[in-house]
Amino acid sequence: MSDRSYLDWPFFEPHHRDLAVRVDEWACEMLAAADDEDTDCTCRALVGALGGAGWLKLTAVAPDEHDAVLDVRSLCIMRETLARHSGLADFAFAMQGLGTGAISLFGTEAQKHEWLARTRAGKAIAAFALTEPKSGSDVANIEVAARRDGDFYVLDGEKTWISNGGIADVYTVFARTGEAPGAKGLSAFIVPAETPGLEIAERLETVAPHPLARLAFDECRVPASAMIGKPGEGFRIAMSVLDVFRPTVAAAALGFARRALDETVSRVQARRLFDAPLFDLQMVQGHVADMALDIDAAALLVYRAAWLKDSGAARISREAAMAKLFSTDRAQQVIDKAVQLHGGDGVRRGHVMESLYREIRALRIYEGASDVQKVIIARQTLANAAQGG
Repeated sequence: MSDRSYLDWPFFEPHHRDLAVRVDEWACEMLAAADDEDTDCTCRALVGALGGAGWLKLTAVAPDEHDAVLDVRSLCIMRETLARHSGLADFAFAMQGLGTGAISLFGTEAQKHEWLARTRAGKAIAAFALTEPKSGSDVANIEVAARRDGDFYVLDGEKTWISNGGIADVYTVFARTGEAPGAKGLSAFIVPAETPGLEIAERLETVAPHPLARLAFDECRVPASAMIGKPGEGFRIAMSVLDVFRPTVAAAALGFARRALDETVSRVQARRLFDAPLFDLQMVQGHVADMALDIDAAALLVYRAAWLKDSGAARISREAAMAKLFSTDRAQQVIDKAVQLHGGDGVRRGHVMESLYREIRALRIYEGASDVQKVIIARQTLANAAQGG
């Protein structure tokens, strides 16, 4: 069993501790054989299972819950626990939240009623369409254009590396409406998958199979009522959504790292070398100590960021960037050590360590690459110094 002592930290309330126990029990029962070769089919089934169990209710505020907010600590606990059991289950949960985050936080009552009940129940799959061929982390340079045409907007251009691309029922799409140059000229739109002019141009394969696609918009017409928020608010909306969900990426990395440590502890106790358990070697003990240290340090950063957001902080860009940078980079190191200590089994296809090794790499890229997180941290540090605090 993974270490749960961190749940006694003051970041958590009783309902968070209860959630951690309940979702772990559910995952142990339901996710033992969740991943298989048909990624699309498995992902659809996981969304349905997560919705049926009620877990997707955490990903968006219900339309009638006017004073409710997203509980970032709960989102992090969910992602950490699911990632420890199944990378694809974590993906399925996370993308429902990211894909509907803009609707949940900024949508009209009509938009919320149309989509959130379905996504929270696992009856519709959501996607967040931000990245483009020429603008990944540089969101202000989005080129997909949305021009006004009477009561409609017409979208043209491409998005790429879109999670759930090809299986989503609805896409939150960020496009340039031109109210001002750069970041101030972007807006957000709800685009159902069946909208004419939206095509799946290419399905994208990665080292850890997930549903990903390149989207093409060709005279794709959506009603003006499909805009989320006001014209020109797209950048602020995107950053607000990422502020909530970026700590959860760090939490997923933490879950992968915890699984790697659990598997390693079992391995070095059971495996014998030179007529003694592998763990008796001081070098092995040093590796295990480094892994445990990195995991606890990452957890502190993850749940500090989540706690700050839940405590009412307007923005947690610096704290979220620190959590994502440290957790994903250190989880990569933890898993690499674990692979080494598993020997040949660590790189055997189908082994849990081989799967973790493939899963972790993408987390250092999506929702802001590691180097971009350093830029955010540095700029915010300078800004704080200039303000005298």
